[in-house]
Parts: sequence; C-alpha cells; structure tokens
Amino acid sequence: MPHAPNPVFVWPDAPKIILISQAPGRLAHASSIAWNDASGERLRGWLRVERGTFYESGAFAVLPMGFCFPGYKNGADAPPLKACAPKWHHQFLSRAKPSLTIFVGRYAQQSYLPQYKTLTEAVSDFENLLPARIVLPHPSGRNNRWLAKHNWFEGALLPSLKQCVAGVLSSGTNA
Repeated sequence: MPHAPNPVFVWPDAPKIILISQAPGRLAHASSIAWNDASGERLRGWLRVERGTFYESGAFAVLPMGFCFPGYKNGADAPPLKACAPKWHHQFLSRAKPSLTIFVGRYAQQSYLPQYKTLTEAVSDFENLLPARIVLPHPSGRNNRWLAKHNWFEGALLPSLKQCVAGVLSSGTNA
C-alpha cells in the first residue's frame, strides 16, 4: 500500500441508507472521515442532507469498495484495492436491512449490478431501481463533463433521489 493503512468507513448499528462507494480519497484518509472533501459536499447536496445528518444521525453507512486510500495512478486516485470488498462487505451487509442502498461510481456498480454494461446505463435506470437501490456517478469534479452531457441526471434523477432519501429519513424504521 502506498500509505499506512487507515480504514475509513461509517457503520452505525442500523443504517437506513448504505452508500457503497469507491475508496477514501486523500483528504478522507488524512482526516479519517469518509466523504470529507468537495466530492462529499456535492454528494450530500445530491441527497439534500446536511453534514450533521450525514455523519451524526446514525442513518448513513459508508462502505467503500476499498477501505484505505489507494494512492494515485495517472494523476488521479488509483482504483480501490480489490481485496477489501470480497473480504469485508458480506460481514457488514449480512447484518443490515437498509431502506436504500446507493452505489456510487463504477467500481460499486460493476461489483453489485454487473447486469448493466456501463455506469451510464445503470444510473439512467433509476426509476426501475428506486426505492430500494440507485446508482450514482462519482461526485468528483472529474465527472463534470458527464453531468453536463446527461442533463436528465439533475432534472429527473436528483429530484427522485432527494424525495426517496427524505422519505427514508422521516420513516421510523428500515425496510
């Protein structure tokens, strides 16, 4: 590993919403706080969730495909380490009954929803996946071009996602 191991994830007792994402970035690694960067701000905006609710409510779990910052490759974050998800995800997920699982980025999508040939295909099928699941592109600024090209994401998917998240958070129980 390019850095000292520092697993960064969030796992409350009974998460209502599980985000299965890529791997912590440099800032999350340094702070030991998942989604503690500009991508996290954008993600919380997509969910219409305040920072305090995201981190302190006990409703959100963050389960990355790789638990530690993988370093860099070709000027960007390297892919998540492949050993983490197969070793640990089942142990977490077998104990959870979330109302909503959000797959963030293509690594999570390819692992959990391989029936979709591309991330775009999976993201665009949100109406068939909700209310229990949804796929999102990674909220990194590197995806601004994708977001600009797919205006349905902001116009149709995000309102549906925000409504679903609000419904889950206002309900007293998980699925």
